[in-house]
Amino acid sequence: MKLATFTINATGAQTVGVFKDDKYLDLVALSGGNLPGSMPAVLAAGETMLNEFRNIADAADGSEHAFSAEEVELQVPVRPGKIIHTSCNFDAHLDELTTWEAPEWQDHGWDDFHFDHPTGFLEAPSCGVGSGATIEIPRFTKQLDYEIEVAIVIGKTAKDVTVEDAMDYVAGLMIFNDVSARDIQAREHANKVILMGKSFDGSCPLGPWLVTLDELEDPNNLDMNLYLNGELRQESSTAKTHYKMAELVSWWSNMTLEPGDVITTGSPPGVISGMKNPQWMKSGDLIEAHVEGLGCLVTHIK
Repeated sequence: MKLATFTINATGAQTVGVFKDDKYLDLVALSGGNLPGSMPAVLAAGETMLNEFRNIADAADGSEHAFSAEEVELQVPVRPGKIIHTSCNFDAHLDELTTWEAPEWQDHGWDDFHFDHPTGFLEAPSCGVGSGATIEIPRFTKQLDYEIEVAIVIGKTAKDVTVEDAMDYVAGLMIFNDVSARDIQAREHANKVILMGKSFDGSCPLGPWLVTLDELEDPNNLDMNLYLNGELRQESSTAKTHYKMAELVSWWSNMTLEPGDVITTGSPPGVISGMKNPQWMKSGDLIEAHVEGLGCLVTHIK
């Protein structure tokens, strides 16, 4: 299923449902109000609730409580309790980092980056926005950049799970655009921390849907492409990650993971920061992030 959280333009009501046959189905309304009205509650209710979603969606004829893309505003499919970023999980992106020429990115020890286990950092969940959202460039940055990633969404509480069992705890996947203030990130990274460079309002576009694993043949072999104003900038595949999804879930479950939590895969190369003469994102820019089977995440820059 392609699970979605959306606001109905005509009424202003926010609801949850599925994207099916080019329509957004309001499953809360179709259930007579018996289904939870938030995606974290749906995930927490487990497989029984997801099966109820499937049954109601399958029975819907597409006319009642069905809306076109123009009739809704997409929200973050599931608002995470925590967002766990995995750093430098594409070897080619780490190689790219070592070539960044800007003075603020020197002497950060990229050549010594270790792969004894995944490493990363947390992002504030309040930074999340849905597909089609407009991000205002923060006043504190002159270096706004993009990064296409895949967001792994936890479906049930996970603690100390094995690699073999890890994907049983995953509800599905979303596209993630890790919008970054590179100048701020560089200064923070020089002090061995990351916060505002990745956690400003709107820095975490997620969506357009939460796609359940049963719709994906192989999550570890999904094509990834990001376009800036129609120009292809990033092109890769989840097959090129250093740690695969099960390994990430297993490692990060050293802290308790809860339904709705997000783990990111990291970004492939092709970011603005790696260019010889970087032209940073500006007002009017359009980012389209495509991942095979997960749709297209659209972000506007203001």
